[in-house]
Amino acid sequence: MFNSILLLVPIIHALMFTSVNSMRFTLKSGEPKCISDDIKGNAMTVGNYSVVNPGEEGSPIPDSHKITVRVRSPYGNNFHFGNHVGSGNFAFTTAEAGDYTTCFSVLERKPAITVTIDFEWRTGMAEKDRYKIAKKNQVEVMEYELQRLYDSVSFIHDEMFYLRGREEEMQDFNRTTDNKMFTFIFLSITVCLSVAGLQLWHLKTFFERKKLL
Repeated sequence: MFNSILLLVPIIHALMFTSVNSMRFTLKSGEPKCISDDIKGNAMTVGNYSVVNPGEEGSPIPDSHKITVRVRSPYGNNFHFGNHVGSGNFAFTTAEAGDYTTCFSVLERKPAITVTIDFEWRTGMAEKDRYKIAKKNQVEVMEYELQRLYDSVSFIHDEMFYLRGREEEMQDFNRTTDNKMFTFIFLSITVCLSVAGLQLWHLKTFFERKKLL
C-alpha cells in the first residue's frame, strides 16, 4: 500500500505541473523582442499580454504604444497574431515539440518611445485548467455554430419574403397582361365584325345597283 502511494506522488505531480513565465519588460520602438519557451508536443499553452498604460489608469492605450505580437512554432507556423493591439491572449495545444517563440514589436518612431509590457506564459496546464479552457472553446464553438445557424435562418427568411414579393409582382403582371389581352382580343373581334359588316353592306349595295338582287 505504501509503495503504491509513493508511485502515485510523481504521477499527481506530473498532472498538476505548470510552467509559468510571468514578467514585465520594456520594449523600444523599432527594436523587436522575442521570448522563447521549450514546450513538449501535445501540451497546452496559454499566454496573456497587455501594455502598461503610460497615462492615467482607465484611459485608453495611445496608438503609439500599441504592439504587434506573433507566436510561432519551431517550424515557423503561426499560432497567434495580434496587430496594433493593447492587450490579447492565446491558447493552443502544441503539435510540435521544441522552442515556441513569442515576438513583440512597436512601430519605429522618432524620437523613440519605450513601451512596458506585462506578459504571462503558462505551459503544461493542470487538468482542471485544461477542462476550463476546453469548456470555453466548446462554448465558443457552440456560439459560432448558433450564430451560423441564425444567419442561415435569417437568410432563408429574407429569401422567402423576397420570393413572396416576386410572386405578388408576377401575379400583378399576369393580371395586367390578361386584362390587356382581353381588351386586345375584344377590339380585334370588334374590328373584324365591323369590316365583315361593311363588306356585306358594300356587296349588297353593289348588287342592288346592278339590279342583281
